[in-house]
Amino acid sequence: MVNNIRKLTPGEGLVKERSDKFVCDTSVIFNGLILDLIEDGELGEEPEILIPNIVIAEIEYRTNIHKEIGFFGLNVLKSLRELNAENKIKLEIVGKRPTREEIKMAPGGELDALIRETTLKNNAVLITADRIQGDVGIFEGLDVFYVKERGIHKTKEALSLKLLDYFDDKTMSVHLKRNLPAYAKRGSPGNWRLEKIDNEVITPKLIEDIALEVIENVREDDHSFIEIEKIGAVVAQLREFRIVITRPPFSNDVEITAVRPLVSLKLSDYSIDAKLQNRLETAEGILVCGSPGAGKSTFCAALANFYLSQNKVVKTLESVRDLQVSPEITQYTKLEGSLENSADILLLVRPDFTIFDEVRTTKDFEVYADFRLSGVGMVGVVHSSSAIDALQRFMGRIELGMLPSIIDTIIFIEGGDISAVLVIKMTVKVPSGFRDKDLARPVVEVRDYKTRKLEFEIYSFGQDIVINPIAPKKSKFRSDQYTNLSTYRTGKSKKERINLDLEVGKDRIILRAAPLYASQNIIIFANQEEIFTGSLSRKSEINLSLFNKEGRKILKEIDRNKEIYARKK
Repeated sequence: MVNNIRKLTPGEGLVKERSDKFVCDTSVIFNGLILDLIEDGELGEEPEILIPNIVIAEIEYRTNIHKEIGFFGLNVLKSLRELNAENKIKLEIVGKRPTREEIKMAPGGELDALIRETTLKNNAVLITADRIQGDVGIFEGLDVFYVKERGIHKTKEALSLKLLDYFDDKTMSVHLKRNLPAYAKRGSPGNWRLEKIDNEVITPKLIEDIALEVIENVREDDHSFIEIEKIGAVVAQLREFRIVITRPPFSNDVEITAVRPLVSLKLSDYSIDAKLQNRLETAEGILVCGSPGAGKSTFCAALANFYLSQNKVVKTLESVRDLQVSPEITQYTKLEGSLENSADILLLVRPDFTIFDEVRTTKDFEVYADFRLSGVGMVGVVHSSSAIDALQRFMGRIELGMLPSIIDTIIFIEGGDISAVLVIKMTVKVPSGFRDKDLARPVVEVRDYKTRKLEFEIYSFGQDIVINPIAPKKSKFRSDQYTNLSTYRTGKSKKERINLDLEVGKDRIILRAAPLYASQNIIIFANQEEIFTGSLSRKSEINLSLFNKEGRKILKEIDRNKEIYARKK
């Protein structure tokens, strides 16, 4: 039986003879409740169902702009026509189609007024799930059958969908496209493979049936919701499944992608010792990074549940709310299409930690920084191919001096586990490779958390921000391979190598060669890359100002630990 349905009448104690004519507005078509009313006998035997042309026009418009709700509404209309053919209802289309001016005035309630006018002219009962429409109808003297929205899965019983037939215990995601076989990613985070499920192609009817079934279940299930709906695209969260349905013109064909978390882990399931766990308890600006499918979201969910167990107030901020977290953790998304609006509200909630999935655009980085500077502990998810790349995405968006106040820990996830942990600290010193103590400046040190080894230095040099790798990994090429490569690039035969002594001063760099090369023209190289051509003085020196192009270039190459040498021109 349909729950929470009540007849609203114009006045208390007023008894009217119930009409067998019912006018449907768009709300009971778009949510499919009219079919439930008919099936459960709530409207009597063989009721007369009147569908205003205004409702049909709205459904047609939504379908034409590729809104999934339009396709669902169209499917409900088709079902009503079938019930009419089976003599279970009497179906009639009434009223006129709205004009362009009336459509423009729809947000002001003009179309709803026309539906009420149609109801009055046909001496019928208005069926609606829109409370405002129902209350205005009562005021105008109409009989109103108000149907409250309800969920058919309130107890979270198991879902029954065609889409789920493509999943097994090892399936991470399913990919369906019209006129192609179904594919699935199977395995575990960081260790998956794309497999063809079967050789049968997905027919146009099958993929439409799957899409409509998904939308119907999402709208009826209290634990599911439509996350994003645009022209040609809809993103739905159906329980633990994130489902993306795309259509032309956004995609070249109809496609359905369904993703689910394969595992739910605790923090203790990861490679975390007591020292690192203590770090996570005290860290307040954390970046969790890795490539797509590496297991970042699974780790963040485990971290969120860990903070909850530490009696912290934890919230999430997600563009698509698909983190599998405890019910006590409220998941927020964009408010009126803006994360900035969400941030304004979230700050008033006063969380101890916020899981931000994912930090991608400049606005996202600004929101993350604003939360950190407001004293909120943040865990940001960032797509990157290495731990330092995640930090580099903040460069240029945030002042260098503020960086350690915003980010203190970087966790790189690879293959579903923690691969590297870096910590950030600000200090004042002479950067590595510099000799003059007068060149001391604020330097952001990036160290490996486990070994405390200095991995990178970040500092300002002129107008540039330098990220200097300390003791970088050696190249896999041999020196003779470099020589051959240099010869190929320059198109010249191998020449005698000239070693250079470098002296870095406050405002200049001096390159010194052996006295026998005095007054000769030479080519300066960094590793095997040609930098510039110059002439040695009688003292066998080249004196470069740090204010000119060549001087700045040489200093950059020194900071990158490249080998500087020369050859005769």
